[in-house]
Amino acid sequence: MKIRIKNKLFEIKLGLISLAFIFSSHTSFSKNSTFSAFSTFSTRAQYISLSERPAISVRPMFSQHSAPVLTAKPTEPKLVNIVNFIRLLEPRDPKITQDVLYQTVVKQVELMKQYKLSGTFLLQYDAMMDSRYQKLLKSLPKGTFEIGAWWELPQPLIEKAGLKWRGRYAWDWHADVGFATGYTPEEREKIIDVYMADFKQIFGYYPKSVGSWFIDAHTLNYMSDKYKIVASSNCKDQYGTDGYTLWGGYWNQAYYPSKINSYMPAQNKENQIPVPVFRMLGSDPIRQYDTGISSSRQGVITLEPVYPAAGGDATWVNWFMKEFVEGESMEFNYTQAGQENSFTWDAMKKGLEIQFPLLAKLRDEKKIRVETMEQSGLWFRKNYKVTPATAFTVNDDLGDSDKKTVWFNSRFFRVNLLWENSNLRIRDIHLFDEKFPSVYTTQKATSNECTFFTLPLVDGYLWSKRNNLAGLRFKALIDGKETLLEGGDPKITNNVTGRLQVSWPLKNVPGSIEMDLNEGSMVMKLTGNGSLNWYLDLTVAENAKLPFKEITEHRVTAEFEQMPYAVSAASGKFSNPGNGSIFRISPEKNNITLNLKNAN
Repeated sequence: MKIRIKNKLFEIKLGLISLAFIFSSHTSFSKNSTFSAFSTFSTRAQYISLSERPAISVRPMFSQHSAPVLTAKPTEPKLVNIVNFIRLLEPRDPKITQDVLYQTVVKQVELMKQYKLSGTFLLQYDAMMDSRYQKLLKSLPKGTFEIGAWWELPQPLIEKAGLKWRGRYAWDWHADVGFATGYTPEEREKIIDVYMADFKQIFGYYPKSVGSWFIDAHTLNYMSDKYKIVASSNCKDQYGTDGYTLWGGYWNQAYYPSKINSYMPAQNKENQIPVPVFRMLGSDPIRQYDTGISSSRQGVITLEPVYPAAGGDATWVNWFMKEFVEGESMEFNYTQAGQENSFTWDAMKKGLEIQFPLLAKLRDEKKIRVETMEQSGLWFRKNYKVTPATAFTVNDDLGDSDKKTVWFNSRFFRVNLLWENSNLRIRDIHLFDEKFPSVYTTQKATSNECTFFTLPLVDGYLWSKRNNLAGLRFKALIDGKETLLEGGDPKITNNVTGRLQVSWPLKNVPGSIEMDLNEGSMVMKLTGNGSLNWYLDLTVAENAKLPFKEITEHRVTAEFEQMPYAVSAASGKFSNPGNGSIFRISPEKNNITLNLKNAN
């Protein structure tokens, strides 16, 4: 599973402002068709002309200047980190000068102060060494604002560590140059020591938070052991965007990573790095996953304020925050707001002016906590010795869409349920195993690509085509005919700590599907109908590359990137129905119980 990338420049338009951001290192651009009213973006850093984007058809829920009336259980904190990371220069566009970048940060600070919002500024090394940023950030009140490290590695840092700079520019975004993955473990330690020494000389202490699109396990271990960082962050799940793939991981919130794989949640305390990794950018829980199917990279539908169909749109932002606050999240929910200065103030101004008043209002109503990364990291470490089970639930979609979804994550697996047109599809199941190593822990990247994966059981993105979406679907034999089960609105609750309950009332037959997800297993039952012949079939698109090795009555074995793994059925049976499905799961006494701890 490699992503082949060629350099190409993309022109960007933002309303009446014409800016040339050259933020991508990808092959040819095409506007992807989507499964929603939203346009997509081929990369985070690439916009398509607003005039080419179809109009968004949505049901207005709140005006641009009004906030939703939201409720949240007091036992479930809803954490928001405003994280703005700072680069000194932007080599991809001569119009984006160092002064433009600096003034962007000045405006971010002003707007945060206006609404009395806490937040974190993460510094790339060359920006940290600039006297203007030092003066600005030193003037911010401690406790309200946090200063930390943004782990992209520019030329001055590399050369001060005594290493040769191999980049095309003074900052190069390729994974084998501008990130720790481009250096040996010993070189990474030298780079860290230089950054930390200069940070302490400037600010008087070591940073407590270090973020990046991805940070390898060796780097995180070293920063934790020697410099006692308490929080980190990595990019949302994405496939190919900007040349970086992180796919199948703990979908939102935060997790403790494995000591040998920074993207993989650890199962045991002794094998984890004691630094929670928070997932960045605030992905659309319904649309982000599917965008870009059948292409080599995904688009972007996130809370980032520069995207006019998502984080820059008042209706989308109000919808996202409503579901963020009201949807079942089990232990806590989390999202990251803010933007890197490379996008410039003109591009992010509208979105931030939509988001920040809303965040301030929800904070004042005690429905969310707006805090620094350090504060969230310390809270997480105080409350969780290992990664907890969490969820992100969407009960009501935008506009006339009837889609609903829930993402469930634990230290052992993740699962995504998607309801659409009265049907339920299990869109994604990935297993986590702390023994699955990342090559970047011990070796350096040799190309501009970077990939992180977990262990797939169901992959509704990579195993799909646009007209043939993969997944596990609930079916039954009704009057001798195979039929998709149809149901009403699900009820998603968390009445028992660590367990997510899903109740889906059926419409085309009597009864309901009752699901119980805990940190190690998934239980599915049919209640109210003892005679129905029901089951789940896994279907995928033609030519999908699958990991399965053997399917027996109570066990499915698989292998991915030389890592063997297995899923067992404590109740229920696997079979090959011979109807084009990869496998079928049939109940025993109306019950299916899947053990989703790696049973290999």
